[in-house]
Amino acid sequence: MDDDRSAPREQASARAGAVGRAGIASRAALRGTVRAGRATARRVAAAASAQGAGESGLARVLGLHAVSAAGDALVLLSLATTVFFSVPVGEARSRVALYLAVTMLPFSVMAPVIGPLLDRFRHGRRYALALTFVTRAFLAWVMADAVSGGKEGFALYPAAFGHLVASKAYGVARAAATPRVLPPGLSLVTANSRVLLGGIAAVTVLTPVGAGLMRLTGPEWSLRLAFLVFAFGTVLALALPARVDSTVGEVPAALTTERGSTLDEPSSSGRRRRRWGIGPRVVLGLRATAALRWFTGFLTFYLAFALRTDPISTRIPPLGVIGLVVAAAGLGSTLATSLGAVLRRLTPEVVVTAVLLLGAVGAGFAALAYGLVPVVVTGLCAGLAASLGKLSLDALIQREVPDEVRTSAFARSETVLQLAWVLGGAVGIALPLPAPWGLALAAVVLAAVFVVTAQVAWSGRRAAVG
Repeated sequence: MDDDRSAPREQASARAGAVGRAGIASRAALRGTVRAGRATARRVAAAASAQGAGESGLARVLGLHAVSAAGDALVLLSLATTVFFSVPVGEARSRVALYLAVTMLPFSVMAPVIGPLLDRFRHGRRYALALTFVTRAFLAWVMADAVSGGKEGFALYPAAFGHLVASKAYGVARAAATPRVLPPGLSLVTANSRVLLGGIAAVTVLTPVGAGLMRLTGPEWSLRLAFLVFAFGTVLALALPARVDSTVGEVPAALTTERGSTLDEPSSSGRRRRRWGIGPRVVLGLRATAALRWFTGFLTFYLAFALRTDPISTRIPPLGVIGLVVAAAGLGSTLATSLGAVLRRLTPEVVVTAVLLLGAVGAGFAALAYGLVPVVVTGLCAGLAASLGKLSLDALIQREVPDEVRTSAFARSETVLQLAWVLGGAVGIALPLPAPWGLALAAVVLAAVFVVTAQVAWSGRRAAVG
C-alpha cells in the first residue's frame, strides 16, 4: 500500500524536477538572448548611419525592416502556442498544412506577377510598403480577438493566411526599395547585411517581451503588441525618402541565363519594352540560394513536428528545443552578416557553392547523430548558409547587373526566394518520415544542388579562362 502511495508522489516529484530544470534552462537562454540582443542593437545603432547611410535613407530602411521583423516574430510566437502547441500533433499538422497550402496557392499564382507589377509600379513603393504594414496590423488585431479568452475563432485562420501573404509581399517590396537608397561607395552586400542585422536585433530584443506578455496575459496581448508595431511601421514606410518611389531609368530584369538587353513582345499600347537578362552567374546564385531558402523552410516545419512526435531531450520540452534551434539559426545569420566584409575578397560563386555544402553537411550530421546538439548545430548551419548565400547573390547582382536593372532584379529574385521557403515548409509538413530520415533527405537534396552548382561554376570558370 505504501508503495502504491509513494509511486504517484515520486512521479509528481520527477515531473516537477523536469519542469524546474526546463525553467532554469529557459531563463538562462532568455538572459543570453537578451545580452546578445543588446550587443547586436548597439552594433546596429553604430552602423545604421555610417558611410552616408543616414543621409541616403538606408538607415530608415533598416529601421523599417527591424520593425517588420519584430512584428512578424510576435505573430509567429502567438500562432505557435495557439495553432500548433495547443492541439494534438495530427490536428496541428493538418492545420498548419492548410495554413501553408492556402498561403502558397495565392503566392504561387502571384509570383510571376509581382516582379512585372513592381516594374510598372511608378511613384508608389512607399505606399505599397505601407499597405503591407496596414494589412498586417489589421490582421494581427483580428487574430487577437480570435484567440482571446482561450478560444480559437474561425477568423484566426484566414487572418493568419493573409498575414503570411502580406509578409511575403513586404519582403519583395523592400528588396525593390533598398537599391534606391544605397549610399555612394557602399556595396549592396554591406547594405543588406546591415538591414538583416537590424531585423535580427529587433527580433532578439522584442521576442522575450512577447513571450513575457503571453505568459502573463495570453497570446492575444502579444498580437495586440504586434498591431502597435505594425502601425508604427506604417508611419516609417510613409516617411521613407521620395527617391524610393523613383523609377527613372529603371529597366525590367528577366530571370534568364542570357545576359544583355532584349525586347519584349509589343504591349497593348503597341510599344516594346527593353528587358535585361541577368545572365548565367546570377541564375546560378539564385538557384543555390533558393535551395538554401527551401532548406530553412523545410527545417522550420519538419523539426517542429518531429520534435513533438520524437523528443530528443528529457530535460527540455519540445518548445524549448525549437527555441534553441531558432536561436542557433539567428546566431548563424548574425555571423553571416558579420562576414559581409570577407565576401568582398572571395568569389561569390565559390561562397554560394561552399555554403550549399555546409548546409548538406549540417543536415547529414543531424541525420547520422540525431540528438539535441546535432540538431542545434544544424540550425546554426542553416542560418549561416542561407544568409551567406543571400549576401553572395547580392554581390553577384551588383557585379553582373547594370545599375538601372538592379531594382527589378532584386524584386524578382526575392519573389523566387520567398516561394522557395514556402515550398520547403510544405515538404516539411507532408513528409511522413522519422526525424533522422527526413534530415537525411534534406542533406541529399542540398548535396545534389551542390554538385550541379559546382559543376556549372567550374564550367563557367574554365570557359572564362579559355
